[in-house]
Amino acid sequence: MEPQWLWLLAAVVLGIAELLVPGVFLIFLASAAALTGLATLMFGLPAAAQLLLFALLSVATVYAGRRWYVRNPLPSSDPLLNDRAARLRGETLVVVEAIENGRGRVRVGDSVWACRGPDCAIGSRVRVVGADGSCLKVTLAEPIAIEPPATGEHP
Repeated sequence: MEPQWLWLLAAVVLGIAELLVPGVFLIFLASAAALTGLATLMFGLPAAAQLLLFALLSVATVYAGRRWYVRNPLPSSDPLLNDRAARLRGETLVVVEAIENGRGRVRVGDSVWACRGPDCAIGSRVRVVGADGSCLKVTLAEPIAIEPPATGEHP
């Protein structure tokens, strides 16, 4: 089989693989293989030039595709779905390892996360105001006002 047909067949196989295992990566390699096949068909490139062209086109198509996806994010009903730290913003948590010199640990559900914020003792309640990677940024939570029981007279 001639090399240009092998490149075009590789493009089809990579395109089908993208459909079966969607990861939005193989499609760029498929387009690089298709372009390499077309260039080989038109110009009769030697094997070394084909491999070099495929490598260059692979880098170029992946780079172009990544830039396009970054500039055109898909709309989502829950944009923080895969960003657990950002989802915690506004939550009130309990300190399980005292925050000293700006660093400590807080309980998040059934796990413990590192945090940064004002010094406070174990058991203090803090509010998440942001995140830096997996380290939560916290501030002291405002105390909850508890009203004293009514001591009024009953009729």
